[in-house]
Amino acid sequence: MPKRKPDAPSPSDDMATDLFSVPAGRRLTPEAREQQIVAKAIEHFATHGFSGSTRELARQLGVTQPLLYRYFPSKEALIERVYREVYSWDGAWEKLIADRSISLQERLSSFYKSYARTILRREWIRTFIFAGLSREGLNTKYLTKLRERVFLPVLREVHETYGIPGPSAGARLDAEIELVWSLHASIFYLGVRKWVYGLAVPDDFDEVIDRQVDVFLNGTPATLKKMNADAPRVSRRKSA
Repeated sequence: MPKRKPDAPSPSDDMATDLFSVPAGRRLTPEAREQQIVAKAIEHFATHGFSGSTRELARQLGVTQPLLYRYFPSKEALIERVYREVYSWDGAWEKLIADRSISLQERLSSFYKSYARTILRREWIRTFIFAGLSREGLNTKYLTKLRERVFLPVLREVHETYGIPGPSAGARLDAEIELVWSLHASIFYLGVRKWVYGLAVPDDFDEVIDRQVDVFLNGTPATLKKMNADAPRVSRRKSA
């Protein structure tokens, strides 16, 4: 018996609900159809992760595999499109962090409230976790952007606001960035608790963010000043 071609639909494909079914007399544009596939793929990856064949994925999406390939020639192309859709970036965030006409506490609270509305969603948190576990390098571009456009600017504004020399470079800078990570991670972890662990989280995220920013600004400047004061002693010990 001749083998069926890999892309040929199986009998179960014929029974799948066609994602593109529309009322008689109406036809979706190719752009609208593509967006429907992407929306369903986001839901699929957030639920099942990135494992599985394209045939399995098409079945989960409710379309035939050839139809999926008509819009995305490979699974990798679809994953890349999903990632761009989910991990959008708002350029206003960087401007807000750098706006010295506003107090630093207000800037950080406003930024993280806006950022939280973007990331503390099921599809964002779960696809990010799945990507980190099974798609090596997929999160690297986003994390690099986070370092350059959030962590370093926040450090720069803390140094400026509290009159602390720096920021530094090398290992010292890495140590300072860890302080910003502590604030960032505390907010990100709200999403992990809800969408990965299924635990209860506070109803008022804005209130939580205000408190976390308050903790950050009450501890980080003092720590940076101590690190700055300790640096000469470390240098002297190394040169002795």
